[in-house]
Amino acid sequence: MAAAERLIPDSSTLVKYDNPVLITKHDDKHGELKDKSSPTRTKSAPPTADERRETEEILNGILPPKEWEEDGQKWKQQVSTTPATRLDVVNLQEQLDMRLQQRQARETGICPVRRELYTQCFDELIRQITINCAERGLLLLRVRDEMKMTMEAYQSLYCSNQIKEEKVDVERQLADLRLKAEQSERRAAELRIAEEKKHSEEIQFLKKTNQQLKTQLEGIIAPKK
Repeated sequence: MAAAERLIPDSSTLVKYDNPVLITKHDDKHGELKDKSSPTRTKSAPPTADERRETEEILNGILPPKEWEEDGQKWKQQVSTTPATRLDVVNLQEQLDMRLQQRQARETGICPVRRELYTQCFDELIRQITINCAERGLLLLRVRDEMKMTMEAYQSLYCSNQIKEEKVDVERQLADLRLKAEQSERRAAELRIAEEKKHSEEIQFLKKTNQQLKTQLEGIIAPKK
């Protein structure tokens, strides 16, 4: 195994990638860049160099290579150009089912996890088909992008409908609160009027009583003729 390659399978995606390769090394004593991004691949029927280069360019356009830096070194990982066998397809289906279960993807409704895994599966199928027929792969790419736009439109519509339903619910709650507030204000006004009437009647009663007592008192203390 070459020192520039790391035989670490990418378990984060269902798309099949080649082994990562070292493309730059910052601590090189001459400061030169080393490009080792074309590892040898074993194929049952190797295509010509031009065909292989064209396939790689198409695949890199459909599924761009991953690039990252680690410990001062820059790595690159491209999708595999190795044709898929029947066993690869069977394994892909098994991996899809296993990851759907492991990540507890919902079977119905909008589920980001399920959508992500099926997208990866479709990308892997595009990769496999593109190797055998680039035109068919590019056509499937158009289908994938159209499906993606349609799904995003449906999701946007779904979220919009949710917002509308929440708005209607909030407006209903607001109307209920306004009705309760009006009822409370009406009861408070009725109580206030009742209290004012009662207070006025008590004042009138006290005034009347006071007048009667005053009259009686004047009758008692008035000099008799």
